[in-house]
Amino acid sequence: MNGFSYFWPCMTFNSLQFLVFFMVVTLWFFSLKGQKGRIWLLLLASCYFYMSFIPEYILILGGTIVIDYFAGIQIERSEGSSRRSWLIISLIANIGVLAVFKYYNFFIDNINTSFLFFGKPMSFPLLKMALPIGLSFHTFQAMSYTIEVYRKNQPAERNFIVYSLYVMFYPQLVAGPIERPQNVLPQLKEFRAYDWDNVKEGLARMLWGFFKKAVIADRLAMVVDRTFSHTSETSSIALFIGAVFYSFQIYCDFSGYSDIAIGAARVMNIRLMENFKQPYLSSNITTFWGRWHVSLSSWFRDYLYIPLGGNRKGEARRRFNVFLVFLLSGLWHGANWTFIVWGLLHGLFVILTGNSLKNAEEKGSAIITTVKTVATFVLVTFLWIFFRSQNVASAFYYIRFICSFKQGTNYIGISHAEFLFSLLVIAIMLLREKYIPAHFISSNKRFYAFLFSMIVICYLFGVFIENQFIYFQF
Repeated sequence: MNGFSYFWPCMTFNSLQFLVFFMVVTLWFFSLKGQKGRIWLLLLASCYFYMSFIPEYILILGGTIVIDYFAGIQIERSEGSSRRSWLIISLIANIGVLAVFKYYNFFIDNINTSFLFFGKPMSFPLLKMALPIGLSFHTFQAMSYTIEVYRKNQPAERNFIVYSLYVMFYPQLVAGPIERPQNVLPQLKEFRAYDWDNVKEGLARMLWGFFKKAVIADRLAMVVDRTFSHTSETSSIALFIGAVFYSFQIYCDFSGYSDIAIGAARVMNIRLMENFKQPYLSSNITTFWGRWHVSLSSWFRDYLYIPLGGNRKGEARRRFNVFLVFLLSGLWHGANWTFIVWGLLHGLFVILTGNSLKNAEEKGSAIITTVKTVATFVLVTFLWIFFRSQNVASAFYYIRFICSFKQGTNYIGISHAEFLFSLLVIAIMLLREKYIPAHFISSNKRFYAFLFSMIVICYLFGVFIENQFIYFQF
């Protein structure tokens, strides 16, 4: 642990430190009378927030910010091949940092293993370094800026502080949503007075995110950790329950983070994009990707799939484009073969549906739609097993044991009462998000009632072990 963390521990969203930080920054934010002061406050607060994890890595983030800032200006000023050269410089800087910190050891380890397999042992050195938190998220957000400037969809930002805040805005710095400059940059420049409606909506959204994280995700984690660490001695039914619970754990964990991020920004009158749109109600795998981690799937669609030709250059090219997108999507999530296999399998099933990467919701009778939705959920659940497992062999081992209907202990790490309560809160979450998707509460009395009840529920039923959000590792 670094010295800075002794002074101020890591501020995960589900920590008391973050709640204090959020209240202090927000109250200070609204006490300032000019936008310039607010921008400086948010930038310094974002730096402080990021440094609570590994402080020295802010130098890496700062270096790429400087490069992208000047690259954006030069792209706008230049003509012809010079514009492309400046874009390439920006992309190399961002992808280079990502490659070194996230993928170097993975590729070197596989190279060493390959030489050993062919009887020619080699030992290329590995780097001993921690992965900067949220590296994949703010790297992709920075790349979207220079790409949009290159496409002339976004003017280059001349104010260095504003651009730095665009990359470092603390609510979505470490786990998204991955924003586009057209949405966030104009909002950072506009002074907006205190808006009670935005405060209510933002706080309600944040509390819903805390509920999904503390009451659901971290409770389900106890079952998931038990089944995935004791696979050989656990019955097929219990393993299936563990896999299903992981589907809801990762959804409530990641979408809960997004809810808190979107809500925290909304309190300060800043609107971030929606990142989840009830993905488990999708009736096919393509629609699932139109609803799950929307900011990432739309990033790959707009900056890779469509530029490669999308579905406009024949079926063979479409399949190649889909496979490449999902290969890189899997690799984006982590330097492990489990993520690559997970991504490629998703790509395979997208191809088998015969659809492009556009939202392709099919219409039909209620019964047929329900069957397809359940089948899609089961498929996604089995694919999540690769995402959760330590290696590919463990994933196949887990799936094989589920499908073998083997006997074993039915103990899943929690009591029967906890199991039934877990099912109840999952059902409440699904019904609430389907039938009451909006977070705005017009009545002050209802808002205070909701505020009080959610705080009590999170306090009484939350699992407070400060589990880090799953997507922080990406």
